[in-house]
Amino acid sequence: MSFDKEAQNWDQNQERVDRAKVFAEEILSFIKPEKEMTAMEFGSGTGLLSEQMKDHFQSISLVDTSEGMIKVLKEKIAEKQLSNFHPFLTDLTKDPFSKKNIDVIYTSMTLHHIINLNQILGVFNSLLNKNGYLCIADLEKEDGTFHSGDGFEGHFGFDKEELTGLLSKNGFRVVYYTRPITLKKEREGIVKDFPLFLMIAQKIN
Repeated sequence: MSFDKEAQNWDQNQERVDRAKVFAEEILSFIKPEKEMTAMEFGSGTGLLSEQMKDHFQSISLVDTSEGMIKVLKEKIAEKQLSNFHPFLTDLTKDPFSKKNIDVIYTSMTLHHIINLNQILGVFNSLLNKNGYLCIADLEKEDGTFHSGDGFEGHFGFDKEELTGLLSKNGFRVVYYTRPITLKKEREGIVKDFPLFLMIAQKIN
């Protein structure tokens, strides 16, 4: 999939919009953020998830590596006057990030694209305040058919215990886990279920 090419029509997928609403409700319900808190969305795309968060944080940094996505996001920010949104075209696995002391980092359907999980979890830890939250919405472990046929490089979803262990190694403690959504995709004439999870971890050191 070329995210640059997909960007212009990204928000027209109602399932994607609805998914953002569900994950946002879960995150906000658990964290109950205070208005002066700051947030970052990693792999923001056009900012669908952050749009659901806009009234709950003082400032939201939206980070993505796709020029097309950031272009659409900037247009949306101007059109909807989202004054607390701050877009960044950057790769956190390669480039240092200027903003620190973030209270909440959330990411949806992005982590399975990141090869070096230890590296990115270490980056998240360095950016978060003590006791800050990392919210990961992604695929549960699957057989590799979710991205079948599109040259995918990454992880075939995540096992709960393995991801919990990786988070623990990088200074986090898992405090919440749920499976609020199941995607259905047709593969070779068979409709398959792909459960999505939300895991919330707190920075403890």
